[in-house]
Amino acid sequence: MTKYSLAVDIGASSGRLILGFLENGQLNLEEIHRFENKIVLKGQHYCWEVDTLFAEIKEGIKKCTEKGITPDSIGIDTWAVDFVLLDKNDELLTDAVAYRDARTDGMMEEVFNIFSKERLYLETGIQFQKFNTIYQLYSMKLSQPEVLEKAKSFLMIPEYFNYLLTGKKANEYTNATSTQLVNAFTKKWDTVLLDKLGINKEMFQDIKMPKTVLGELTEELEAEFGFNMKVILPATHDTGSAVIAVPELEDTIYISSGTWSLIGVENHFPICITKALDYNFTNEGGIDYRYRFLKNIMGLWMIQEVKRNYNDEYSFAELVELARNAQDFTSTVNVDEDRFLKPDNMVEEIQKYCHENNQQIPETPGEVAKCVFDSLALSYQQAIGEIEEIYEKEFPNINVIGGGCQNEMLNQLIADVTKKNVYAGPVEATAIGNLVAQLMALGEIEDINEARTIIKDSFEVKKYTHNQAYVK
Repeated sequence: MTKYSLAVDIGASSGRLILGFLENGQLNLEEIHRFENKIVLKGQHYCWEVDTLFAEIKEGIKKCTEKGITPDSIGIDTWAVDFVLLDKNDELLTDAVAYRDARTDGMMEEVFNIFSKERLYLETGIQFQKFNTIYQLYSMKLSQPEVLEKAKSFLMIPEYFNYLLTGKKANEYTNATSTQLVNAFTKKWDTVLLDKLGINKEMFQDIKMPKTVLGELTEELEAEFGFNMKVILPATHDTGSAVIAVPELEDTIYISSGTWSLIGVENHFPICITKALDYNFTNEGGIDYRYRFLKNIMGLWMIQEVKRNYNDEYSFAELVELARNAQDFTSTVNVDEDRFLKPDNMVEEIQKYCHENNQQIPETPGEVAKCVFDSLALSYQQAIGEIEEIYEKEFPNINVIGGGCQNEMLNQLIADVTKKNVYAGPVEATAIGNLVAQLMALGEIEDINEARTIIKDSFEVKKYTHNQAYVK
């Protein structure tokens, strides 16, 4: 009998539920439900609407039953670093404050006064970003100590949804590593670090691995849906799931391309050397205790904001076409400057950067879009050079996965600036990685090697080469 798994994949701008099943050795996908996700201002902080998101998850599950399909399992992945805290009665103590909120401004420096930057990297191996969970929690310690004192449970966003589904609490490994609070070598919460920072270590849950069956639905939800199913932990960090779906990792650098661009390689051990620290690379957890040695780069967030600033007058496809028609425009920006993290107006911020750096100022939508795409490609080129320097070898191939791999202009730019083969696909990498983790837990797929063979046989991957003419 066919086993159906349901992947809940929620990114920074949208979410969807995708049904997956194996047939004749291939993985088949069907989108069941799609919904918007956005940051909203609640009081003084920008937050995620977790109640609304959970309602959308339930809506997607109900749509399965409307189609006459009863999933055997469900797995949830989201973006990283953000969390909620529960009190002794398992009630929310906090809103789900978003990583783009300003509460972490200056917090890295405060933490470095207690725990040196070098030691922090040596122990956790995690890239320094101002919004990491460690800095969010330390901000709360300084501004809301009474809230932290009441906290009995720390749950990251997908873990909170899992709790609502099952009544069971667990922290999942791939997402936990993004907090910068997990020791890269013991793979457990770094209690020495937590004690130094004065953060209550008792509120953290046991760390569980992808493929763990957390439990089944609560009695209330079973009654509401009319059936039960297993809740399985995929790699709950969306990039962790996406990397599972890279079809071929031999001599290949991956770029998980979405709101953020995650560029790196899969490794079997952490690289916590000085050069990796200097280049600000991270060693995030992966499936089967693998490591994702990567750099987090500002991604398609910039073009998403550009689209919004033009009042959604242009589709993404139209912005790409306008950029192609602005080939003579050559100004670029440093996409990783904090000024582009959450500016009031992305178009104006790009224009100000060009003015401040004595470059031609982009005036038309096409010039702005061309500036974004060129800047992203150059940022990728730099990160790839750093990876090759650290590994002391060249990687001839790049595999772009995720929604951004549909941007043919950007794929060709990457091939041209890096002079490497670029393979684009699969598009639904995150949902695919989520699904195959569930199918491994259900015994339908033996291991990650078989999973990647199935993925390679199931989904189209397009190749781009250096100086290949771009074709619409």
